[in-house]
Amino acid sequence: MLDLKDIYKDYEKYLDKEITLSGWIKSHRKQKEFGFIDFNDGTYLKNLQVVYDNKLSSFESISKLKLGSAIKVKGTLIKSNGNQDFELKASDITLLGDCQDDYPLQSKGRPTREYLREIAYLRPRTNLFNAVFRVRSVAAYAIHKYFQENGYVYFHAPLITSSDCEGAGEMFQVTTLDLEKIAKSGKVDYSKDFFSKQTALTVSGQLEAETFALAYKKAYTFGPTFRAENSNTKTHASEFWMIEPEIAFCDLEGDMDIMEDMLKYVVKYVLDNAKEEMKLFDSFIEKGLIDKLTKLVSSKFTRIDHEDVIKILKEADVKWEFEPEYGEDIAKEHEKYITEYFNGPVFIKNWPKDIKAFYMKQNADGKTVAAVDLEVPGAGELMGGSQREEDYDKLVKRMDELKMDKDSLDWYLNLRKYGGCIHSGFGMGFERLLIYLTGVDNIRDVIPYYRTPGNCDY
Repeated sequence: MLDLKDIYKDYEKYLDKEITLSGWIKSHRKQKEFGFIDFNDGTYLKNLQVVYDNKLSSFESISKLKLGSAIKVKGTLIKSNGNQDFELKASDITLLGDCQDDYPLQSKGRPTREYLREIAYLRPRTNLFNAVFRVRSVAAYAIHKYFQENGYVYFHAPLITSSDCEGAGEMFQVTTLDLEKIAKSGKVDYSKDFFSKQTALTVSGQLEAETFALAYKKAYTFGPTFRAENSNTKTHASEFWMIEPEIAFCDLEGDMDIMEDMLKYVVKYVLDNAKEEMKLFDSFIEKGLIDKLTKLVSSKFTRIDHEDVIKILKEADVKWEFEPEYGEDIAKEHEKYITEYFNGPVFIKNWPKDIKAFYMKQNADGKTVAAVDLEVPGAGELMGGSQREEDYDKLVKRMDELKMDKDSLDWYLNLRKYGGCIHSGFGMGFERLLIYLTGVDNIRDVIPYYRTPGNCDY
């Protein structure tokens, strides 16, 4: 079956030839003796103009076709006298699926993104979301392509787990227990639950991915993760996708090499393989987007310690909303300043131990861990990673300091006893990447069906 993308790829190949296409009416302009249909089959961002006239015996019925209807068009591709290079002169148009008059995507006016979230099942039919979700598809393929070409094993992390990787406790509980009965009795017996223990939806596949890295040397997981965090910001969602590679015999410096290489590969692949979509974003969503991304691909990423970043921020002639402090996290305004200061992406490494996760490699100074965050211009933090603590005794001590349950993570500790080695990894939120790639600044608009507090439609 011929697709619209085939025609746009090499339209001269089809000129003056009869072709047949199936797709949808994006707009319909009718006149007394002829009409114009903007046609699209979903395989290419641009439409094809279909021209028909009253010489067709079905002219009257064709002129009544409605916006949104599915049609089959047979005709000859010809040179156009209008703004486009070519158009399709129809010899026959068949209605395949009618569209009712209350179709929400009428051609009058441009619907807001907020309104389109209410009819998310129709969003891909608009130009913006057609572009967003194609870029999502292209970027996902690029991520898999990068890791497969570099010898990684794709590992499927479990979605239901009994361990809390981040230790924050913001997890969705999974249970088959009768909640109404529990509410009346006030008692919970997890031994009677489906898995005979307390379980939840995963917040990260990292810990399990480490087990595969210590067998295959290089492994990655790319799948959905869940956070029961009651946050309604533009960058938080309750269900989102994470890319999490783990690499054996790799220290923090090697980890940063891979983070930089992977990001540049994916950005370049999207620029090369979603050109029409990127032009749309550059024209209507974020001016200068293509230049920003092109610059990133050719940039050398700065590497700097967290302590030195705080020093730069404190010495800056800026009145901060949140004063930067040694031993503490940095705010969005700090991230923005530091990428502008270095005029490009910045790896901030060797973070204070007390604000980072238990599994991170403890540095010799006793105060910091071998952790790294990647800050990029215009988006802030895009990736986070670390060298993992390979020393059994140090890891146990750190878990005790944090009063963590070691019994539930005995398998993770055992990795340090059974042929453990230096290893590192990182995580990147896929939707955060898509926000950066498209300029669409709300996470709800880069996920097909978003899950946020109070929202779980479809």
